[in-house]
Amino acid sequence: MADVTADVAGRTLRLTNLDKVLYPCGFTKGEVIEYYRAIASVMLPHLSGRPVTRVRFPHGTTGPSFFEKNVPAAAPAWLQRQVVDGTDGAVIYPLINDVPTLVYMANLAALELHTPQWRTPDEGAPVRLSPQVLIDQVVMDLDPGADVTMPLIALAALLVAGEFAEAGLRAYPKTSGRKGIQVYAPVAPTPAGSALTYITSVAGTLMTRHPELFVTTVSKEARAGKILLDINQNLPGRTTVSVYSLRAGATPTVSTPLTWDEVEAARVGAPLTFTAPDVLERVHRDGDLFAAVLTDQRPSLPAP
Repeated sequence: MADVTADVAGRTLRLTNLDKVLYPCGFTKGEVIEYYRAIASVMLPHLSGRPVTRVRFPHGTTGPSFFEKNVPAAAPAWLQRQVVDGTDGAVIYPLINDVPTLVYMANLAALELHTPQWRTPDEGAPVRLSPQVLIDQVVMDLDPGADVTMPLIALAALLVAGEFAEAGLRAYPKTSGRKGIQVYAPVAPTPAGSALTYITSVAGTLMTRHPELFVTTVSKEARAGKILLDINQNLPGRTTVSVYSLRAGATPTVSTPLTWDEVEAARVGAPLTFTAPDVLERVHRDGDLFAAVLTDQRPSLPAP
């Protein structure tokens, strides 16, 4: 069963090369498509209204990949689009608001889906990237340097959550799907420039209080043994891996929402790596642990 024509929520899609192995562990393209179809009910609310960048792996995770912003040239007419004007001109992004679009992207071997911290205010109307774009969540991306293990990353996530709490923000953690943890907080619609000012102040406070743990310098040398506080993920032109997205690697790991009890347990060695089957089981058992990022009260950020 290499190729099939399937009805996906009322759309006819040709799904190709389903037996092709995309992960060295044997996880196939068909399994990638089925994962995204199965996770759609909890993933789509987090993708909805956000332009999506993709990392595609047509030859599997051990082969060459490419980063894609624009809607593919052969995309069906029904796929929703969003024009975004940036420093490099206009880009026509896809909006993944429904199951057929999510399955369509999976069929293109778009394993990784990344989104900005803002939603389109009026889908269809062009958006100009500027410090005035209104974001509705902030994120602190904890990117560990060499030799940093999960207990230290978990501690860092708890420290970030404490800083957010001092500003009246409620924090929600998820794995990056690789080594790191990302801590999100829903906020009232806020100009991206103001949000970056706030998140920069949080990073500065953490570095002052814990200089042995944190850096904001991207270079590998500066990050050795420390954790990068990647504040730039809050820039309007940047995207962060979406919750429930697959990541490329030896196995189909997923950017997975966590409970704070799990983060606490990771401080003493509990693992925080989850694959696609693990995540489907977690969602069946616990529902969407990231749902409150969409539904929680959205406090205003403190004035600079």
